[in-house]
Amino acid sequence: MTFSGKTVLITGASRGIGAATAQHLASLGANVVLTARSGDALEQIATQIGPQAKAIACDVSDYDQVKSAVDLAFAHFGSLDILVNNAGLLAPVHRLAEFAPKDWDQIIDVNVKGVFYMMHAALPIMIKQGGGTIINISSGAAYGVLEGWSHYCASKAAVLQLTRSGHEEYGTQGISCLGLSPAQKIGFPVLIKASGVNPVSQLEVADHIPASDVAQAVAYLCGPAGIKYLGEDFHLKSPDSRAAIGLPVR
Repeated sequence: MTFSGKTVLITGASRGIGAATAQHLASLGANVVLTARSGDALEQIATQIGPQAKAIACDVSDYDQVKSAVDLAFAHFGSLDILVNNAGLLAPVHRLAEFAPKDWDQIIDVNVKGVFYMMHAALPIMIKQGGGTIINISSGAAYGVLEGWSHYCASKAAVLQLTRSGHEEYGTQGISCLGLSPAQKIGFPVLIKASGVNPVSQLEVADHIPASDVAQAVAYLCGPAGIKYLGEDFHLKSPDSRAAIGLPVR
């Protein structure tokens, strides 16, 4: 797929998967809109990329900020073709009874409401354009339970249902909605290791899939290959999936 002339909005783009995806898609010709709460970090990445990048500070848990960011992205580049919902939180890691309700709420506000807010703001633009692609960064946590991760598992299960809903409701209007599960979210390994809770914490930081792999998977799914995964998740941990992209098996 050629990304020339395409505009991509990426949330959580100040580091990890988001930053790597912005840099990779820009290298393929895309205009990239980077959003995150940390405006300074965004500006540094956008400056490195050049004039085809636009940094917009945005807290995805605030709908007014989300709507403003989407409208600014469209006004700046004249289109919004791809949305990558990557912003997400995991900390803190606690068992259910040990959680402060406000901390649990924050995860839902960012991981679930943030995805919905972005879809809600972007979909009318994409529908009016006659099409668009939405990729929601998912997780294996959407399919199972891990001790200490009730908030994250619940949020990613909800994101999977938002992906399915997006396809069910807008697939016939030219909207490609699918998920991407990178096995472990980049930026989380150090936190996971330090928590000492559940078997995932026993993995070494180097065992987690690098952000560059996820960026390549996003580009792959924006092309014709993504049709196979509409309404569902593409699992980057799968040997077959990695082979399809041209990545080595881990």
